[in-house]
Amino acid sequence: MSRMHVAVNCTNLEKSLKFYKSFFGKEPTKVKENYAKFELDEPALHFSLNVRPFNEKGVLNHLGFQVNRTEDVIKMGERLREDGLILIDEMNTTCCYAVQDKVWVYDPDGNAWEIFYTKEDSEFESVGEARDLSLCCAPSSPQPINFISFDKK
Repeated sequence: MSRMHVAVNCTNLEKSLKFYKSFFGKEPTKVKENYAKFELDEPALHFSLNVRPFNEKGVLNHLGFQVNRTEDVIKMGERLREDGLILIDEMNTTCCYAVQDKVWVYDPDGNAWEIFYTKEDSEFESVGEARDLSLCCAPSSPQPINFISFDKK
């Protein structure tokens, strides 16, 4: 296997393309009327957007990238903020039976993305404030989702 593949349904391809161009820091390799594809080398990922209706919760839990150091989390968070995306920081948090440093961002359809570094394993699923564990340990998305400005150029 050379790439992980993730396919995500979206409601507005143009808005989703703007988000993912910023999120990945890359241009898509293919764009059609109802489809777009990104082929990333680092990390090895084949990511596609499909314009299709879906339930509010859908079957997707969340997506993410595990990085090698806390510094990588911070660096990616800074790049995403510079592109105008709103992030939720969670440093030194216990989530999914691990102690992690992470940032979260939500795409225009509410799909949660985390960039995380795992410091160590934990005996506990989550520690601290009560969370909605239906999305692993993802914090609630800021409302409304469409607050993100993509007009920055």
